[in-house]
Amino acid sequence: MNKLLTTTLADIPACVARALEEDIGSGDVTAMLIPKQQKSKAEVLCRENAVICGCAWVQEVFKQLDPDIKIHWFVKDGDKVGPNQPLFIVTGNTRSLLSGERTALNFLQLLSGTATMANRFANFTKNTDIKILDTRKTVPGLRLAQKYAVAVGGCDNHRIGLYDAFLIKENHIAACGGITLAVSKAREISPDKIIEVEVENLTELNEALDAHADVVMVDNFAKEELAALRNINFGNTKIEVSGNITEESIKAYTKYVVNYISSGSLTKHVNAVDLSMRLMN
Repeated sequence: MNKLLTTTLADIPACVARALEEDIGSGDVTAMLIPKQQKSKAEVLCRENAVICGCAWVQEVFKQLDPDIKIHWFVKDGDKVGPNQPLFIVTGNTRSLLSGERTALNFLQLLSGTATMANRFANFTKNTDIKILDTRKTVPGLRLAQKYAVAVGGCDNHRIGLYDAFLIKENHIAACGGITLAVSKAREISPDKIIEVEVENLTELNEALDAHADVVMVDNFAKEELAALRNINFGNTKIEVSGNITEESIKAYTKYVVNYISSGSLTKHVNAVDLSMRLMN
């Protein structure tokens, strides 16, 4: 989490700058209706139960728009909130407040939605040793932000991108000439990186184990195949399950010999948290 946080924080200014450019472009014409020197105070409320995430992105939005804007937070990342609970009060130039409103709330609602989803999933395995992992199925441009939100919500991160771990899938296996050859080549290329192999049946699973893969992902295994895992010696290899993961299937997987459950739902099936900002004067 600490390494991810450091990397994520470094990415926030550029991420926010892109979002502001996308929204404001050549200028907020509606904000020009308001006197240039007018100042206001606004309150942001959460309208539902949620786990908050994204405070640093909100801070950066208003910092880039107007360094004189002040934000007083009532919450921090990871806090659980309920309907109509105030999250923060922001004070400063009225034009700047209104120009930054949508971008700031977009970050906060999406990342809070991601953290809320992760927290819901994490609760299903809280009394087990199983870790729930995210995937690379993230919103383009918000990979680090969403993975940070997953961690805030209580789940864990899979690889960040294509560069920090091997994940040898069906097409890689076919192109390399088999699991054994693919794993061997991966060891030659970068022996310090984790090597994970995705398998579709028990035969492929055994080949991956013989090749000493660090992690084997069993994709869409039938119940009978999952049950057979109890009788296999995995050695130091970890087992991950994936494919159509739902809240119901997570509960079922806790009965089997599983170390990880990975789900794209943590980042791609997220419902943004309902937030609103209202001027107070």
